[in-house]
Amino acid sequence: MNSTRFGPIVDGTATRFRLYAPDTASVALEIEGAAPLPMDKGADGFFAASVAGLAPGTRYRFRIGEGEGAVAVPDPASRGQADDADGWSLVPAPAKAPSCGFSRPWHEAIIAEVHVGTATPEGTFKALIDRLDHYRDAGFTVIELMPVADFPGRRNWGYDGVLLYAPDTAYGTPDDLRALIDAAHEHGLGVMLDVVYNHFGPSGNYLPLYAKSFFREDIHTPWGPAIDLENETVRAFFTENAAYWLAEFGFDGLRFDAVHALATEGAETFLREIAAACRAVRPEAWLVLENHDNISGWMTREDHLFTAQWNDDWHHAFHVIGSGERTGYYAPYARDAVASAGRALSEGFVFQGEPYPEAGGHPRGTSSTSLAPDAFVSFVQNHDHIGNRPLGDRLAATLTPERLAFLRFVLMLSPAIPLLFQGEEALLPTPFPFFCDFEGELAEAVRKGRRSEFADFFDAHGESFPDPLSEATFFSAKLKAEDMRTPQARAELDAFHRLAEQRQRLVWPLTASPYRASELTRTGDALRVAWHYDAGTLVMVLNAGKEPVLIDPQTSIPGMPAGASIGGVIHEAEGQLTLDPFAAALWSLARA
Repeated sequence: MNSTRFGPIVDGTATRFRLYAPDTASVALEIEGAAPLPMDKGADGFFAASVAGLAPGTRYRFRIGEGEGAVAVPDPASRGQADDADGWSLVPAPAKAPSCGFSRPWHEAIIAEVHVGTATPEGTFKALIDRLDHYRDAGFTVIELMPVADFPGRRNWGYDGVLLYAPDTAYGTPDDLRALIDAAHEHGLGVMLDVVYNHFGPSGNYLPLYAKSFFREDIHTPWGPAIDLENETVRAFFTENAAYWLAEFGFDGLRFDAVHALATEGAETFLREIAAACRAVRPEAWLVLENHDNISGWMTREDHLFTAQWNDDWHHAFHVIGSGERTGYYAPYARDAVASAGRALSEGFVFQGEPYPEAGGHPRGTSSTSLAPDAFVSFVQNHDHIGNRPLGDRLAATLTPERLAFLRFVLMLSPAIPLLFQGEEALLPTPFPFFCDFEGELAEAVRKGRRSEFADFFDAHGESFPDPLSEATFFSAKLKAEDMRTPQARAELDAFHRLAEQRQRLVWPLTASPYRASELTRTGDALRVAWHYDAGTLVMVLNAGKEPVLIDPQTSIPGMPAGASIGGVIHEAEGQLTLDPFAAALWSLARA
């Protein structure tokens, strides 16, 4: 018997519909072209009805209440919509297992973060299939899709999803998404999906109308009332969703957005349940957290919970070093950016229980010294740190080539998992500003909110603000194939491909073995980091300062060293090196 609680279930010749609606006395099932069918309410708050003979693609919805006050709503667990998020839901075809399996160890992940709507001019799952050769040939092994759950309107980053089981129709059909994942696997690429369980979007969410118990009106978040994770049924809605993407589409892993924003009691139980639900489907699924609280225990391998965490600490420290920006959330890392970078490289988290100025001086984080580097996903840029800038500009538009090359070298050849945002492999300057497609008062509220958030910037610089509601803002973020074919882009792609090959040759053979410990030494603004594995040691030296530094790499470890470098690295007497500003080198020292 199918244990799924949410969404339609096609069983033989009948389709069974269920809706969790404890706060209404009456729900009717509407099938397009047929009379409404009253649904039976159970003691658990679910309404249910079965209908025989429905073809896949049949349109349906639920009518809440009776008479003139009745409201027609989509299925919150719709598997696909006919049009937008507030319209008719579609009866799915019988579920079938993904057609193409895939297996790659996590330490071999090189991730491209991709927004389906802007990764190609067409902005669809089908069009992205035609770009898979590019990602494979560049050296990526994984693509990570930003959220695809159905959102209101025609364009969105994806974090305003309201129908979490339905791929958005702007991108294509559920079968189009399955075809993309199968094609990626055939190209040797794993596929991850970004999922959002800390809030629903501000438009098109009808749950408060008939299931108020989904939310806690007394606990507020930046998006409104908190999702009530003390409620077991509410938790099940999301845990089933996570397992659904893995089981029915064949995703290899999930990235869980901002779990620090899970604001009610039950959040820890929820995270444990969702990890268990995912691993029941795919024991080796890649499960990655975004968690500003820096709780290392979630990635303890023995507990088999989560695989890794996005490491904003790494990003913030190296952003300060590369760009010189020191305000806002970069300020805590700018006090000593070199020390912050060293700790991020050698231990993962920069804040491991120390007072955090941005949180009123409260302690942030737990010790991460025992975690292997691949418990962290590092990045020079991602969608947030580009798109939440006033103009959505990339570092490639402002930093010197030397600094960009330095940052990319450190990212790609340190043993943490590297992630790049679409187009970064060619250092494209294409902006990625915030965009959405709301209407009426909500649209104007978003417009005013973005303007006020960056008021100081525009007052100081006199820049024009990219209107987040304008279609032109959305189109400005689209990647074009011809942009990848310019001489500069080709040169940067070649450089990235060489780094990917060096990572495969120098880093993977060691990170495939158990991790032991790290060592960190500092000479002026230069760092030496050694990561010890059973198979050998990786040693990286880098100069994050403005003056050359003489440093001893201390590479006298048994075995034959192999290495790579960027920038001015001069070999001196007795094995010492002079590193020019923004120069770095790596040695892979396999044990004899």
